[in-house]
Amino acid sequence: MTDRQNSRSHLFYQTDHPRPVLDRAEGIYMWDVDGNRFIDGSSGAMVCNIGHSNPHVLEAMRRQMERSTFGYRLHFVTEASEALAAKTVDLAWPGMDRVFFVSGGSEAVESALKLARQYAVASGQDGRWKVISRWPSYHGCTLGALAISGYDVLTDPFRPMMQAMPKVPAPRAWLDGLDPADPATGRHYAEQLDTKIREEGADSVLAFILEPVGGASTGALVPPAGYMEAVREVCDRHGVLLIHDEVMSGGGRTGRFFGGQNWTAAPDILAISKGFGAGYVPLGAMVARGDIVDRVIAKGGFLHGFTYAGNPLACATGLAVIEEIERQGMMANAVSTGALLKAGLARLMERFAFIGDVRGMGLLLAFELVADRRTKEPLPAAFRAFDRLTEAAYQRGLIIYPRRSRGGYAGDHLIVAPPMITTPAQVEEILGLLGDALAAFATELDEAGIRCT
Repeated sequence: MTDRQNSRSHLFYQTDHPRPVLDRAEGIYMWDVDGNRFIDGSSGAMVCNIGHSNPHVLEAMRRQMERSTFGYRLHFVTEASEALAAKTVDLAWPGMDRVFFVSGGSEAVESALKLARQYAVASGQDGRWKVISRWPSYHGCTLGALAISGYDVLTDPFRPMMQAMPKVPAPRAWLDGLDPADPATGRHYAEQLDTKIREEGADSVLAFILEPVGGASTGALVPPAGYMEAVREVCDRHGVLLIHDEVMSGGGRTGRFFGGQNWTAAPDILAISKGFGAGYVPLGAMVARGDIVDRVIAKGGFLHGFTYAGNPLACATGLAVIEEIERQGMMANAVSTGALLKAGLARLMERFAFIGDVRGMGLLLAFELVADRRTKEPLPAAFRAFDRLTEAAYQRGLIIYPRRSRGGYAGDHLIVAPPMITTPAQVEEILGLLGDALAAFATELDEAGIRCT
């Protein structure tokens, strides 16, 4: 390590794992200051969807910086924010024609919650305030977003500070022993939502929020057949707003710009971030039906906002990101290359008994670790398998994204979600490094006396 890497940092984040100093990044690769190369196999935190250092995006940023880097939304309209809003509406569901920009996913989710509540108040439905979500789930790190998250390890310390919200089971058909291809499975989970709404009192329920394709808490969970449409029907039956959290599934990596567009049931409000700015700038958005926004504005305005909302530099960058996604056909590549990667993960599952499930859509993929495939018993929590395997991959130059799959305290899954520019040859490179890491992890299991079947 260099002297700089050895020196004590004044920064702190989530863990004390030592990490090298980043020097540069290009495409799907990153280099530290010592020249060691890493494959960004998770696009950071599923953020860098178009890869690093895209020259078109960098040039768009430079052009905007020469014009202005900030214009407060209450003082000016900017061409960049108007252009990105118009493009976002073009990509969204019909009727969702109003956009509110933010700087990140937690802000986007908070904005969706507060718009939903203000719409209820403006509509004379003051009694509606409960937001039902799923367990497990993750919707952000602010107190409001945590209150609707079902990820105990992150929420437990803060419960006294939050208004807890009702939960229904996430549609984990594999774990529950149900057939994900059977529409009856989708209806089964949607009926649990219907039951919960009735238990809470329909007149008190404001909204239901879900990730179309699961993110960190459920590891690329694809809903079973019929689920998305059945959930829409349940919400309509009870006058409940449907919110799609597209922070991770949005931005193209499932093959559609918004992950929910892989099904036919539209939301009323959606939140997007991560791939929206693709790691070039902090950027996110809430997109909503026009009639919802119009009702709120007519009753005194949207009582909410952030200093950097609609920042012209961020918006110019976001527009350039979308232009590159479309120009290079990245969404189609995510589907075809994602199929190759998923097939490769399935082959690794055949080699290693501790891989219990491979799932996902496009280039949002994950695999879950188990001690027993038949019972789906997780590996011992104290072994911290998710952490060990991530480190084994990192030591070999591959970055993957770990999380606990069963509420945060147990279970292990790893997300593999490289940028949408990944080639078939690079898929094989990823699989080779991952295979080596899995083999090393298997040795660690053996040494610990943990037998997997």
